[in-house]
Amino acid sequence: MTLYPALLLEALRTVRYPGTGKNIVEMNMVEDDIRIDGNRVSFSLIFDRPTDPFIRSIVRAAEVAINTHIGPQVEVKGNIAVKTRRQEPAAKPTQPLDGVKNIIGVSSGKGGVGKSTVAVNLAVALAQAGYKVGLLDADIFGPSVPKMMGIEDEQLYMHDVDGRHLIIPAEKFGVKVLSIGFVVDKDKAVLWRGAMASNALKQLINDADWGPLDYFVIDMPPGTSDIHLTLVQTLAITGAIVVTTPQQVALADARKGISMFLGEQVAVPVLGIVENMSWFTPAAHPTEQYFIFGRNGGRDLAQSLGVELLGQIPLVAGICRGGDDGMPIVLQNTVSGQAFTALAQQVVKAVDHRNATLPPTQRVHTH
Repeated sequence: MTLYPALLLEALRTVRYPGTGKNIVEMNMVEDDIRIDGNRVSFSLIFDRPTDPFIRSIVRAAEVAINTHIGPQVEVKGNIAVKTRRQEPAAKPTQPLDGVKNIIGVSSGKGGVGKSTVAVNLAVALAQAGYKVGLLDADIFGPSVPKMMGIEDEQLYMHDVDGRHLIIPAEKFGVKVLSIGFVVDKDKAVLWRGAMASNALKQLINDADWGPLDYFVIDMPPGTSDIHLTLVQTLAITGAIVVTTPQQVALADARKGISMFLGEQVAVPVLGIVENMSWFTPAAHPTEQYFIFGRNGGRDLAQSLGVELLGQIPLVAGICRGGDDGMPIVLQNTVSGQAFTALAQQVVKAVDHRNATLPPTQRVHTH
């Protein structure tokens, strides 16, 4: 078989760049330096930047395309060079998400207290009130926001914004949403080292077209971890909300979480505490209250630490069912739905008060 450049380009037209729908030849990613020596071929692929996350997968796909569409005898593996386009370095914005007015971190000292439920319903409630809202699922190892929002099978796409390929967030209930859950197998565990998880999170923040937002809500992982440090290094967080149940063991962990935000190294204002599962209310008897996990533990913790109690959310079956069905409970006119609507109103007041009385938060810089 005689090899010639047009034959190679035809094979490479089957390789598509993720998210754009275009092939690498159409995108001018194949350099005009194809060399053919018998069965050995070499050429260069051009990427916009050296940190492009798809470099390795595109190179591998190009090798496979040539061996599949031309023949396995073509020696191409290891012969594809990678180049990046020469561009004047763009002036970096002083603050990622510079079109976002307020960034709210929703955190918890431990798992299982309903932090993601609070984050999702808060974001939807703010959107229902007419605000422009984004929701980032930063719980890298246990992403649950896609299921709670009813968009588990959402496909992500990219588009060009001022010469940059940016991820287009999914949108549901008026909220722009991104989660690592969109790009990993939902039935398998995410086995990533800390650096990989942090880099993935930065990409969801920096390489996405969030647009102008009034509130950017972040569902943080439980506890304290590398991810929390990555977030406060990447973003100037307006304020944090800490979710707890009235249970003593949850309150002890919530205290540690609050201490982390208020500590000198992080220095993120705490907007207040949300006490979730405050009492059990049977759907048939909405006025009855059964204090299963203790009474007013979150309120007492808020008083002892001098922070705001933003809301007490009752435990009812509808909250769990709404999360499982992808229909947040705040969309329903129930006791729980009204509690989340009231919570959103309190959060707006807390943010306004924080912005009126405190200077803007600074990103954490480590040496």
